Amino acid sequence: MNTDFVKTQPVQTLLDRASGVDVEGGDRRLKAITRDLVEAVMTVIVKHDINESEFWKAIDFFQKGAGEFGLIVPGVGLEHFLDLYMDAKDAEAGLSGGTPRTIEGPLYVAGAPLVEGDVNLSDDADDTGTLYMSGTVTGPNGEPVTDAILHVWHANSMGWYSHFDPTREQTPFNNRRRIKLGKDGRYSFHSKMPNGYSVPPGGATDQLMKAVGRHGNRPAHVHFFVEAPGYRTLTTQINFGDDPFAADDFAFGTREGLLPVPNRQGDTVHIAFDFQLQKSAEATDESFSARSRLAV
Repeated sequence: MNTDFVKTQPVQTLLDRASGVDVEGGDRRLKAITRDLVEAVMTVIVKHDINESEFWKAIDFFQKGAGEFGLIVPGVGLEHFLDLYMDAKDAEAGLSGGTPRTIEGPLYVAGAPLVEGDVNLSDDADDTGTLYMSGTVTGPNGEPVTDAILHVWHANSMGWYSHFDPTREQTPFNNRRRIKLGKDGRYSFHSKMPNGYSVPPGGATDQLMKAVGRHGNRPAHVHFFVEAPGYRTLTTQINFGDDPFAADDFAFGTREGLLPVPNRQGDTVHIAFDFQLQKSAEATDESFSARSRLAV
C-alpha cells in the first residue's frame, strides 16, 4: 500500500485527536511534536508493510530493553545525529572553531571529587598500564580559560565504569574526577588505563546490533565535560587513535579532531590533548543538557 494512506482523512483526524491538537489546553509544541512523531511511525508501518505481530514484537523489545535505552540511542546513531544537527545550527549561525563535541554516553555520575593539580583518577588497583594525559583549555583566541572545571570519567581495564560495575568491586568514583584548573588553563592527570569494551552480551543493544549485522564494540576512550564562566560547556571524548575500533565505534563517538594517537612506552601511555572552548552567547550555553544522570 502507498504511504499516501497516512494522508487520508480518517488517519489525519486520528492524528489530530491522538495528539490533542483539536482541543484546548496542553502544550502546543508538545502536541505538534507528538503528532509528527506518531505520523512518522505510521508512515514507516505502511512503507514496510509491518504486520501486527511485528509491531508488538518491537514494542516488547523496547519494553524489555528499557534499561539499555542509553546504549540503544547512540547505537542507532541518534545521539551522533544530535551532534551533527547542533554543528549544522552553529554553522548556520556563523559559529565555528573549538574542540568538536561528541556523544556523552549514559555513564556519567554527578558529584565526583573536585580536585586540583596533577590528579590521580584511579582509586583501585588494576591489571593494566598507566595513562598520563595533559594539555590546556583555551578560548577561541588561544587565551587560557580561567576557573575551568574539567570533568573526566572512563572505564577500567575490564570495560566497567564505577557505579555501573556489575561486579560491585570498584570504589565509588574510581576513574572519575572534576579537576579545577588554574589561571594558566593547564590540566594533567594519570590513571589506570582504560580498555575498549562491548555492550552487555545478550542484552537488548547486543540483540539489536546482531539483528542488523553490526557489532557493539567501543574503542578505548576517555569522556569529558569542560565548563567555565563565559564559555559554552563542551561535551566530548577522545578515542585512542590506534585502537582497532577507533574507525568503527558502534556508538559513532569517533570524530575528526578527537583521535589522538597515544605515545606508548611499555605499559605507559602518554596523550597530549588541548581543549578549545567557544564563548557563550547566553546563560543556557554554560549549562548541561537536561539529560537524566546518576547522582550519588
